[in-house]
Amino acid sequence: MPATDDEIKEKYLERAIRELNGLSRELQDCQFCPRGKLMPVLGSGHPQADILMLKHAPTAAEIEEGVAFYGRAGNALMKSFKRLGIDPLVVYGTLCVKCPTAEPDQAAEQCVGRLAEEIAIVQPKIVVVMGEPALRVLNGLELPLSRAVEPREGEIQAFTPSIDALHVPDIDESLDEEGAKQRFWRAFRMLSAWYDDLPPY
Repeated sequence: MPATDDEIKEKYLERAIRELNGLSRELQDCQFCPRGKLMPVLGSGHPQADILMLKHAPTAAEIEEGVAFYGRAGNALMKSFKRLGIDPLVVYGTLCVKCPTAEPDQAAEQCVGRLAEEIAIVQPKIVVVMGEPALRVLNGLELPLSRAVEPREGEIQAFTPSIDALHVPDIDESLDEEGAKQRFWRAFRMLSAWYDDLPPY
């Protein structure tokens, strides 16, 4: 008897959960970055999210909890999603540099390269890339059939044949000053029209 669409979706979800759990174990065992007793900061959200939020490096709150987008950035994004009418359950958030190193730009290439595996597991329809350092990392992954995302804030661009990209300012740098908040919001709200155009299946 052939599997129903729901059963097939369930199998894909189970596989994504299994693969993300495997990636988390690999990250926790990783010896490349000098993080001492601190644990890596792991991605969080739906394992098959339509929207993947990408920041460069963790804040102190994220390091303490071990979860990406924990704290002020996550709270601000939740309010933004509500304002835009986007279901937060279709979102996954992660970092380019998962190990809490003193100098994020010095993170081991092997560690940062795991982002490509994470994107392949989640298979988002869009990556919201926050800030220039994260943009450099994303473009440096050279995913199959990808094209460089230009540093044009607030513009939906084709990243791969199946993934779009939206470049916005770094949210952590946008929360303390009104002009920076406005700049982030102007770019980020472009996600609303993109989300509204998603097919209903």
